[in-house]
Amino acid sequence: MEVTTLSYDNLHKHGELFANMFRARHRAFIQQNRWNLPEANGMEFDQYDTPASRWLAVHQNGEVLAGIRLTPTTHRCGIYSYMIRDAQKGLLESIPANLLNFEAPVASHIWESSRVFVSDSVPASMRLRVQLQLRHEMVVSARALGATTVLGLIPESSRRLGRRVGLECEPAGPLLDFDGVECVCVTINMSSKLH
Repeated sequence: MEVTTLSYDNLHKHGELFANMFRARHRAFIQQNRWNLPEANGMEFDQYDTPASRWLAVHQNGEVLAGIRLTPTTHRCGIYSYMIRDAQKGLLESIPANLLNFEAPVASHIWESSRVFVSDSVPASMRLRVQLQLRHEMVVSARALGATTVLGLIPESSRRLGRRVGLECEPAGPLLDFDGVECVCVTINMSSKLH
């Protein structure tokens, strides 16, 4: 099992991995979760998949087992910035504007984590190891990018998993219901994560 942080600068070194990340997202979010998201050629993408973002992939033999997208909160592309801020500004119909208890930050040391998934093809015996690899890479990559805080919208149940893998996910907004799944915005302090 390998973990890779992808960017537009290093895509040429990783063959099909970038496309496989978007194919895995398609399976996780469109096929499995049945979310109505943009898609093309069996890949899921949105307006936040820009050259400013980074994509973390846990993979084995070309198959993407899990992934995360990191986006700087300072980035803008047309009317869009990052998902949580745009939802708060009322730009996204599928996410309520009251998702944060404070104004969505714009700062070089804060990055957003989104499109987090673990493939349903990962056997139960491997899930914790895959999740540990993914969270570890998030910490390493976020810190390398200068982030001291990561902001994300996650299932409430993932907060407990965060503690299991050494991340304190502090609630930063109310519980929200997304198709029967309770989710919450969280902040994750990267400055104390030295592993």
